[in-house]
Amino acid sequence: MRRGVRLSPAGTVAGHIAVPGDKSISHRALLLGAIADGETLIERFGRSGDTESTLRAVRALGVRVLEEDVDRLRVHGVGLRGLRAPAAPIDCGNAGTLIRLLPGLLAGQRGRFELTGDESLRRRPVDRVAEPLGRMGVRVETAEGRPPLVLESDGEVRAIDYRLPVASAQVKSAVLLAGLYAAEGGRTTVVEPRPTRDHTELMLVSAGVRVARRGSSASVEPVERLRLPSVDVPGDFSAAAPFVVAATLLAGSELTIHGVGLNPRRTGLLSVLERMGGRVAVFNRRRVGGEAVGDLDVRSAQLVATAVGAEEVPGMIDELPLFALAAACAQGVSEVRGAEELRLKETDRIETATSALRALGVRIEAREDGFRVRGVPTRIRGGAMDSGGDHRLAILGAVAGVVSGRGVEVEDAQAAAISFPGFFELLDSVARRA
Repeated sequence: MRRGVRLSPAGTVAGHIAVPGDKSISHRALLLGAIADGETLIERFGRSGDTESTLRAVRALGVRVLEEDVDRLRVHGVGLRGLRAPAAPIDCGNAGTLIRLLPGLLAGQRGRFELTGDESLRRRPVDRVAEPLGRMGVRVETAEGRPPLVLESDGEVRAIDYRLPVASAQVKSAVLLAGLYAAEGGRTTVVEPRPTRDHTELMLVSAGVRVARRGSSASVEPVERLRLPSVDVPGDFSAAAPFVVAATLLAGSELTIHGVGLNPRRTGLLSVLERMGGRVAVFNRRRVGGEAVGDLDVRSAQLVATAVGAEEVPGMIDELPLFALAAACAQGVSEVRGAEELRLKETDRIETATSALRALGVRIEAREDGFRVRGVPTRIRGGAMDSGGDHRLAILGAVAGVVSGRGVEVEDAQAAAISFPGFFELLDSVARRA
């Protein structure tokens, strides 16, 4: 059911908060825990519509998962080759990460597996996973490059050297995971055009896999077993980002966000905001399970325009709509180039984000590979927008509402739960209204 939510303007945002566990890491913890030997305890599991799809998927494959608390799971791994083909298709819901990473694990299993998803997911490309897995000896069929994806394997996988045609952590991960099953002595190498998030590589190391990394390449050799006793999931930077932007734009704001994952391949937004004059301090830095973690102290700031180039896009791909909002309130003209991957998300985010922000009074125009924003250092007007079922757009609309002059009505606001259940309640708890 589509439901609209109205977000009223706030004077400031202030307080201390923690955000849910990282969605990308939560997916990977479940998937690697499923094929590990023994138990994997996942702490601070990031509950969301997408990770629930992964939880259902591993259970459908014969893996026992105990839910000891809302964010504490115990996975009883079935071993590297212990996944069982279910009779029914595996429903990946809206989870693009799941439908692209899971085939890498299934490549090393015996049987036939069918993966499908909701209407939105069935419009998204999976041929970029099917192609390298086909080179590795796995039979993969798709519906003209889109789900459903049908995979058949005898469990035998060939090692390959693969150069990614586009920067994609999901495709990189699928190939590396399949490489764990390669014939003895075979090394699988993936070369990226630009660095992408490396959560898979870091977790594989935690599970005892030797991952060779040099420049823009990552390599794995086949293994006989994995052991991943525990995963402590840091807070999701993409969940923290809306609060960072809101606190930056609202004068007088002071907000602290605790326990945020600060993987340098995920935090491009922080670097860009700093360049624009933003004031975000990182303290209490530490490492948890190989991942960088810290607390963020955000103060309001007057921003100036900047340009985001293709080399910066992978590190802030999910935050680019929020960057557009920040740019709308900055002095001068900002632009993003090299972000054509946005057109292949849950919606065409170049078109949907620019249309939504334009409806709220922002002077923004779409480009083939990004957008251009003419900013004014004042509140945006506000109005009404439709998320189109895209969780990032629902969250964008909410932040736009609290930093606007008139408020924003967000249609289909419940889409935010795909990545961040409880987002609206947390935002309301820090928004200080007159």
